[in-house]
Amino acid sequence: MTSFDRDLEEKLKETGSTLLNPPSSIDDLLTLLDKVENLLANVEQAPSKSMQDALLPSLKALISNELLRHAEMDVKVSVASCITEITRITAPDAPYDDEQMKEIFQLTVAAFEKLSHVSSRCYTKAVSILDTVAKVRSCLVMLDLECDALIVVQRRNLYTREVLVVYNDDNQQKHYRTFPGSNHPHAVFSAMETIMTLVIDESEEISSDLLSPLLASVRKENQNVSPISWKLGEKVITNCAVKLKPYLKEAVGSMGIALDDYAQIVTSVCQSESAEHLVRFKFSFMKLS
Repeated sequence: MTSFDRDLEEKLKETGSTLLNPPSSIDDLLTLLDKVENLLANVEQAPSKSMQDALLPSLKALISNELLRHAEMDVKVSVASCITEITRITAPDAPYDDEQMKEIFQLTVAAFEKLSHVSSRCYTKAVSILDTVAKVRSCLVMLDLECDALIVVQRRNLYTREVLVVYNDDNQQKHYRTFPGSNHPHAVFSAMETIMTLVIDESEEISSDLLSPLLASVRKENQNVSPISWKLGEKVITNCAVKLKPYLKEAVGSMGIALDDYAQIVTSVCQSESAEHLVRFKFSFMKLS
């Protein structure tokens, strides 16, 4: 064991034990959670037995009602960010039982609402949570746990106009430069695309609640109003063209909106005659975008 790992284990034990009896001060608690998160970020996947033991106090503390159901939203998002790091470490295995994971996912999805609050303390944590959820594919655990309603809320939170319009505002680009070494608009877009694509591809059926926000984003009237939303919708529909084909035409018809009022990708998917044609179209679109 390296001296770095030994020191990391000791610090994890110490901070985790402190978190088991969290401070009453919100500021002190947020500082402690930041410290725990920073330590967890240094733990690699498939940790050693001694590192697993060092993680135990934090795992126990973070799932407590006192933290998981805290009244302060900043605390909840910080807790979600810490637990997201733990899910990264333990992936592909879940760190908690099914019922606990369902509650954690509720907190995670709620944290995505903060993606529209660019200047808030929660914003960078929400971006980090989103990125990790995409990378370790933990959104698929939601499917395994049959959290269908939560998946719909997740998609709505990610696709909310308030979130996506942020990335269409040139004035906001100045704000992102205050985060060194990070391209937040690109990171958020990429993570959203990954999560939405994974959920659609791995779902047994595509509900109208899941499809409606996606279709709404690629209406032609939205192209200039919210171009990032439009682009994201195009990308996800292109990625999932074969899976979406049986559902798209019916969904468009039920909305009473002409096919011509949607992006070309919607028309192409609805009118394609075979899966092979859709695959060819997908690669052609990817080259152009």
